[in-house]
Amino acid sequence: MTRDWLQGEAFMGEDFVPLAQAQVNIATHALNYGTGCFEGIRAYWNAEHEQLYVLKMREHYQRLQASARILKLQLAYTVDELGEITLELLRRNGYRQDVYIRPLLFKSAPEISLKLTGVADTFAVFCMPLGDYLDTSAGLKCCTSSWVRLNDNALPARAKATGAYINACLASDDARQSGFDEAIVLTADGHVSEGASANLFLVREGTLITSPVSDSILEGITRQAVLELAAEELQVPIEVRSIDRTELYVADELFFCGTGVQIAPITSVDHRLIGDGKPGKITRELQRLYFAAVRGNNPKYASWVVPVYQ
Repeated sequence: MTRDWLQGEAFMGEDFVPLAQAQVNIATHALNYGTGCFEGIRAYWNAEHEQLYVLKMREHYQRLQASARILKLQLAYTVDELGEITLELLRRNGYRQDVYIRPLLFKSAPEISLKLTGVADTFAVFCMPLGDYLDTSAGLKCCTSSWVRLNDNALPARAKATGAYINACLASDDARQSGFDEAIVLTADGHVSEGASANLFLVREGTLITSPVSDSILEGITRQAVLELAAEELQVPIEVRSIDRTELYVADELFFCGTGVQIAPITSVDHRLIGDGKPGKITRELQRLYFAAVRGNNPKYASWVVPVYQ
């Protein structure tokens, strides 16, 4: 990927600025302590429609509000205002390709005290072109990580906190250094939580299964979309329950889902093939349905997307 996008515009504080000027001081509280929260939002280009569609924008900003509440961050804008800022940012940058949008809310004061209350906050958002986050054409090779997902009373996964993602970085980096594509993370009591930075689904005997929010997962927006598609379009049985590590090995299908990875089939875990070692039928069908919806090609799911260009 070229770095041309760094010449674009961002929004920071109260106005649009060149991205190169959207900077923080090294004394910033969030830089020192990870006291911020963020979202990842995708926008999909549809060449036939000549339109860029932002996916699940309202849901993402509602989750940002929830994260802010948990972390005692003050968000100066409503969900509707955040949406308008985002649409204007995309128009200013003029992308005609798939785009990734990164909103941030963080403790922006030059402050070294270990506190959340009374520290000034700043909202910012930037965007960049992004296609596939991972090459999933042949399926992913994964491992279960030795790094454990933190629980809700330590560093809650429900809040999409910037500092919490060191846990994901440790797991994901170890996996790649060991020759895998990505990591699967367990809870402290040994249940499957999710991927390092994505929710996880498995299929056994025709039933779609995923971990509950009580197993330290992010309350994924793509996860909810997958559950909706599976129920509405495929009519497959769904179970939301705790999953044991060894259940991964005997699954017929496995896949990650999330804004970044989209729907990514997993074809091996801990050097064990999943099913026949190829992306499974239900996974492939969910991919097809998902990409039709997010690119604005299925009117039934028009409420999922917001067009950028008028």
